[in-house]
Amino acid sequence: MGKQQKLNGSEADRLRVLIIDDDANHAQTIAEVLERVGHHCQIAVNGNAGIKRIEREEYDVILTDLRMADVDGLTIVRKARATQPDAEVFVITGFGEVKTAVQAIQDGAAQYLLKPLDMTELRAILEKTAQRIQLARANLELRQQLDEKFGFEGVIGNSPRMQEVIKRLKAYAPTQATVLILGCNGTGKELAAKALHTNSPRKSKPFVAMNCAALNENLLDDEMFGHEPGAFTGADKLRKGRFEYAHGGTLFLDEVGDMPLSLQAKLLRVLENGEVVRIGSNEPIRVDVRIVSATNRNLEQLIAEGKFRQDLYYRLRVCTLRMPALRERLEDIPLLVNHFLKEFTARHQRNVKGVAEPVWKLFGNFDWPGNVRQLRNTIESMVIQDTDGILGLDDLPEGEDFGQAKPTHRPSVNGPASLIGKPLAEVERYYIEQALALTGGNREEASKMLGIGERTLYRAIQDWKLQDRIREVLQQCNGDMDQAAQQLGLPRETLERKLKKFGLVGADDSD
Repeated sequence: MGKQQKLNGSEADRLRVLIIDDDANHAQTIAEVLERVGHHCQIAVNGNAGIKRIEREEYDVILTDLRMADVDGLTIVRKARATQPDAEVFVITGFGEVKTAVQAIQDGAAQYLLKPLDMTELRAILEKTAQRIQLARANLELRQQLDEKFGFEGVIGNSPRMQEVIKRLKAYAPTQATVLILGCNGTGKELAAKALHTNSPRKSKPFVAMNCAALNENLLDDEMFGHEPGAFTGADKLRKGRFEYAHGGTLFLDEVGDMPLSLQAKLLRVLENGEVVRIGSNEPIRVDVRIVSATNRNLEQLIAEGKFRQDLYYRLRVCTLRMPALRERLEDIPLLVNHFLKEFTARHQRNVKGVAEPVWKLFGNFDWPGNVRQLRNTIESMVIQDTDGILGLDDLPEGEDFGQAKPTHRPSVNGPASLIGKPLAEVERYYIEQALALTGGNREEASKMLGIGERTLYRAIQDWKLQDRIREVLQQCNGDMDQAAQQLGLPRETLERKLKKFGLVGADDSD
């Protein structure tokens, strides 16, 4: 067969191709032609065998003959669309079957190819298909990379304040140091504590959380340290405290500023000697626990008032972390809303496609006294109430007054806050363009700054060029989808898929 040619690029550029044809020799010829340029091919010699392969394995491209003895190509197209919607399906047909081939296009095939096949044309078509698929994969990879960069175990944001939070989390997580997390209610203090635990050497051990403000002094003592049988009325059996349950892991003490002074002294002793004593016992129990605490109160003021021990304060705050209020990082709202939309549409099985512009404006001009927790609850309520697929003002939860409070901090309209209301793809593009600007267009340096591969960055730029080209052609054609598809050399359905993928639906109406 001669020296095998290679596709330009890596193994990831090669397509997984399924060839379905009851003419075994024809199928083998196609496979040999495509394998010479590096694609991975499998053959099914009838329609039923093809359907079984589609059910068992995933493919990038499915080539199927339109007319076969057992199952026709239309059935293959419909099966592929139902089970592998990302695969591109091409039907092979004779000249007299063009009408049926058009039906295949309407059912979801990407294109039909006339017999006898022009193998040069087939290779060119698959090369373009490989480029399109790799663009999609690169875009997905970029999204995942950005999610990783902009989110640290659920702590989401790319504002300067949140980048400082994430920087500190990454520095503190591998250590054994106690960490004191400060911030208003709803800012994500427990999420930050979990991030410290799940990125630490203790991640395989328990993360135990307790709220020091939720219980009275006696119950809190029992919760923290446990008791022996008969220690008090009703104590009929041994109970381990939270310190024992957290052995080897992390104990998160939320609202530690509300802990009674008597228990503060017991907590200090545990921090100093690593031992707890159950109520009703004199025997110390060794515990290996990392303490992460949080409060929304001013501990220094409580110390001055004699309500919090100064020595405990310094033991708890070996490292400190301050969680900013949401009004201090409004530019993070697009990332947060997209994250919550994804979470709650999946949880409640709703089909919400986006957020109306008036809602974005309202979100960007609200003080958010309940912080990220309030935003999260608002999005969940709106997703549940929505009936038209777009979160609008009519979906806002009853009883919430979003029109009164004004933000005390408003980011520059030319900065990241201007991304409020934009699709996630535009948010990603903004940060990539900023990195390119800061590095003078140096892709290598920009990719390092973003924490993504240079190849991924290149693919993203190519994706933008395709988006811009589609937008340009749509404007030239005055929004005529058929004309635009013809000019782009794409089937209309493929163009519609691209519009949806790139978030360009309605692009023809843009200025």
